[in-house]
Amino acid sequence: MPRFAANLTMMYPELPFLDRFEAAAKAGFKAVEYLFPYEWPAAEIAARLKANGLTQALFNLPPGDFSAGERGIAAIAGREEEFRASVARAEPYVAATGVKRVHVMAGLVPRDPASVAVYRGNVIHAAERLGRLGVQV
Repeated sequence: MPRFAANLTMMYPELPFLDRFEAAAKAGFKAVEYLFPYEWPAAEIAARLKANGLTQALFNLPPGDFSAGERGIAAIAGREEEFRASVARAEPYVAATGVKRVHVMAGLVPRDPASVAVYRGNVIHAAERLGRLGVQV
C-alpha cells in the first residue's frame, strides 16, 4: 500500500508555513515533508506535528545559500566545516520531529574525484552523527 507525505513546501502555498500542517491533516495525510525547517523553531514544528497527528517523513540538511542558487554544500571542497555545522544545526530538528530520514544535498559541482571524495567524507560524517539518533542519511 503506498504511503504519501504532503510536501508542505509545495502544497498549500496560500497558507503560512506553520498552518500547512493542519491543512495536510485535514486532507487526510498522515505524514509531511518539506525542504528546510530552519526558519522556524524546532519545538514549534514538533508541536504542529503532534497537534495534527502527523509524522515527519523527511527534510533536507541546510543547503548553503539557497536564494543564491546553491543546492547543497556536501560535495564542495573547502566547505567541510560549514557542512559539519549544518549537520549540527539539523540535530535539534531531528530530535524534535522524530524524523527518521534526512536528505544530504551534494551541491552543484562537477563529478570529479575531488568532489566525490569530499561528498563521501561528508556523508559519512552525517551518517555517523545522525545515525546515533536513528536517522538514515
